[in-house]
Order: sequence, then C-alpha cells, then structure tokens
Amino acid sequence: MNYLKSSYAYWDIIYLLPKRSRGYIKRCSAFTACITLSACASFSQDGGFAVVQQTATDKLHKNVQWIKSDVDRQQVNDRNKELLAQALTVDAAVQLALLNNKGLQASFDTLGIAESDLVQAGRMSNPGFSFSRLRRGDEVEFDRGISFNIARLIAMPLTSKMERHRFEQTQRQVMMEMLIMAAETRKAYFIAVAAEESVRYLQQVKRSAEAGAELAKRMKAAGNFNSLQEARELSFYSDAALNLARADQARIRSRERLIRLLGIDQFSEENTGVTSFKLPERLPDLPDVLTLTDVKTESDEEATVINKLVVQRLDVQAAKLNTQQLAESLGLNKVTRFINVLELGGVRNTSNQQATQHGYEVRLELPLFDWGTARTAKAEALYMQAVNQANQTALEARSEIREAYANYRASYDIARHYRDEVVPLKKRISQENQLRYNGMFISVFDLLADARSQITSVNSAIDALKDFWLAQADLEMSMTGKPSMISSQSTVISVSGSAAEH
Repeated sequence: MNYLKSSYAYWDIIYLLPKRSRGYIKRCSAFTACITLSACASFSQDGGFAVVQQTATDKLHKNVQWIKSDVDRQQVNDRNKELLAQALTVDAAVQLALLNNKGLQASFDTLGIAESDLVQAGRMSNPGFSFSRLRRGDEVEFDRGISFNIARLIAMPLTSKMERHRFEQTQRQVMMEMLIMAAETRKAYFIAVAAEESVRYLQQVKRSAEAGAELAKRMKAAGNFNSLQEARELSFYSDAALNLARADQARIRSRERLIRLLGIDQFSEENTGVTSFKLPERLPDLPDVLTLTDVKTESDEEATVINKLVVQRLDVQAAKLNTQQLAESLGLNKVTRFINVLELGGVRNTSNQQATQHGYEVRLELPLFDWGTARTAKAEALYMQAVNQANQTALEARSEIREAYANYRASYDIARHYRDEVVPLKKRISQENQLRYNGMFISVFDLLADARSQITSVNSAIDALKDFWLAQADLEMSMTGKPSMISSQSTVISVSGSAAEH
C-alpha cells in the first residue's frame, strides 16, 4: 500500500508541473526504467559454480576448485603436495584430478560463457540514434531521432527463459564431465596399481625362470639333461622375459593415462617442486559383502528402482532441459514468425526558418517474401530431434544401469571365487610339492613346473580383483551419468606349452 501511495503521489506531482517539464520528466523516467531493466540482468558471484561444488561434495565427497587467480593456484599446489606426500590412494587420485585436470577447468570456463549469454539475453539492446543536417537555400534543417528495438523487448522474457534453461543445461553437462572424469580416474588408478602388481610378480617369475634355465644348462653340461629338457627350460625363461616386457609396457601405458587424468606433470614449469606420485604395491582387498545394492535385479520392484535412478542421472536431466529449451525456441519462432523487426523511436526536426517538428517513427519488417515458415519448420525439426534423443538417452540409461549392476555382481563372484577357491588350492598344491621336495620325492624342476602352473592363476586373480573395482566404478557412474564400461586390457600371460607339460 505504501508503494501505491508513493506512486500516486509521484504522478500527482508530475501533473502539477508545466507541460514541457512533464514531457521531459516522462522521457527521463522511461530512460531510467530501461536502465533499471537492463541492470536487473547481472552476473552472479559464483558464476553458477556453487551447484558444481555441491555435486562434488554430495556425489564424490571431494572438493573442486575453479582456478581463476594466483591465490587459487597456490592453494591447489599446496593441496597437491599434501596429497602426494604419501602413497597414492584412490580417493587422493580423484581429488588430485578434480583440482588439476585442465580439461575439467576448461569445462568450468563454459559456465562463464553460458552465463554471459544469459546476462546478455536479459539486457536491452542499445538505442539507435540518427542525425542529419539539410540545407535548402538559406534554410538549414536538423533532423534527430532515437529508436528502440521493441521486438527484442517483447521477446526478452522468452529469450531470457531459454538462456536460463541453456545455462542450467550447461551446469549439468559440466557436472557430468566432472563425474565422468572422476570415474575414469578411479578406473585408471586401479588399472595402474594392477599393472604395477603384475610387473612385480612377473619379475619374480623371471628370476625363477632364469635360475631354472641356468640350472638346465649345467645339467646338460653334466650329461644329466638332454637337449629337449634344456630347451623346455630355456623356452620358459624366454616366455617369462617376454611376459615381463609386455607387463612393463602395460604398466607404463596405464601410468601415463593416470598422469593425464591427474593433470600433474612433474616436468611442467607450473608444477615445480611437485614430486611424482607413488602407487601402493597391491590392489585393495575384495570386500566381504557388496556395498552397492541399490539395484536389485531379483526384486519385483526393479523397474521402480531403476526409474528412480534414471531420473537422478545428469545426462537425462540435461536432455530434458534441452527439450524444454527447444520447445521455448519453437514458441519464440512462432511469435516472431511474421514480425521479426519492430523499432519505435522519437523524431525531432529543427529549422532556422520553421517551427520545430516532433513526432515518432515506426520501423518494421514486412513479411512479403519470407513468412517465417522455414525458421518454424527448422525449430519444429530440432524440437522433435531433441525429444527422440531424450527418449533414447532415458532408454540407454536404464539399460546401462542394469548392465553395470550385472557386471558388478558377476565381477564380485569371479573375484571371490579366485580369492576363496582358486588361489588357496594353488597354494595348497605348492605346499604339498614343497613337502615332497624336502623329502626328496621330487626334483627342483618339479617345483619350477609347479610355480609355472601358478602364473596364469595368480595373474587371473589380479585381473579379477581389478575388474571388480572397475565394475564398481562403472556402477557408481551409471547412477549419476553415462559410464564408459570399457573393459580393461589385461596383461597377456603366455606359458610355454611344452614347459607346462614338463
């Protein structure tokens, strides 16, 4: 009520003033209103980054920082040194990637681009000003005019809403890229640790094979081995050396991939003083029970649970926002189909021999040749394309969640089978052979043959444990976005068939 009273009082005062003053004040008021409307569209303090930070806290339990200044960069460097002071854990690896990955920082910059478009859409276009000086004999005429783009002012609510949805869509895409990068870092970490563990094991195998080959040579020289027996041991040594070379190649490849994701280059000038990271010697143990049981494929409520997870996925939300934005674009195209240009302005002509002329000018585009059908048809096609893509995204999301959970369960069962059945059995066989060797019932070559038979099972156990952790990362990712679900490249282990038969 106070606002209405003050408004009435304002207009009462205006009408008490002389006519010329009233016109001047009205023009000033209109200009002030335009400036005020333009000032309403301004940049936010966080640039839309607070939502991304909150997602990192809720989904990853990590901190994320948009580096904009030297102070931010120094804070990140200090945090890097703190995380790299000890053997790298999977959580530390994800945190390092969130802070240092330059590709992720580039994704954050897209927020600034999208917000600039949003602010621009909420601001009025600058008025146009025209001036002319005409002479006819002794008469000199000055024409002055100022015009505003009324069409853009009318469409401003629609364009602002469209840009708002586009900005929210960009936020979800940035969050998606952040979660994907975290999942890829988690997987790269497990692959790198498994590769390091395989290399260490194959180094032991190579040393054993080297000792066996040297012993075989001496046995052959002493006449206790024939050429076939010697060749079998030498072949096994050759295979062991080859397998170690392949494992080392895989180790280097996996480590470099992890370095790229972490965004830490020890040879870069920006990271002077940052030492290289150290990986643990072995993968984390297999948990006794499954921790991710939100998706219960055996339950009758499977569809309900999966649909809830699909709604939470950021790629589905982004596809939905894209559809809404294109629907609003379609509406805008229909509104501006016939009149796309409409400008209104005031005109003031002065002459040294005639009275001053006042008036207004309207400029609009006549729809004689272009009725806007092409723009509308394109907008309709883009909208239908977005609808179909959104439906496909939702369908793929449901399938990916089911696949990721099935892979998670199967990987757990396989890894547990290796842990509880295969490896204990191999260990028991090894212990029995050791007892027989101590009792001089078998030779040292029988012991080497037994160790040879364990190579495949040990590496398979390492790969099974690695696949479980990768499957868990894929399942976690499938609940929030699109998982990659690319199977890891296992270390190729070959054992000489002839040697195995020894």
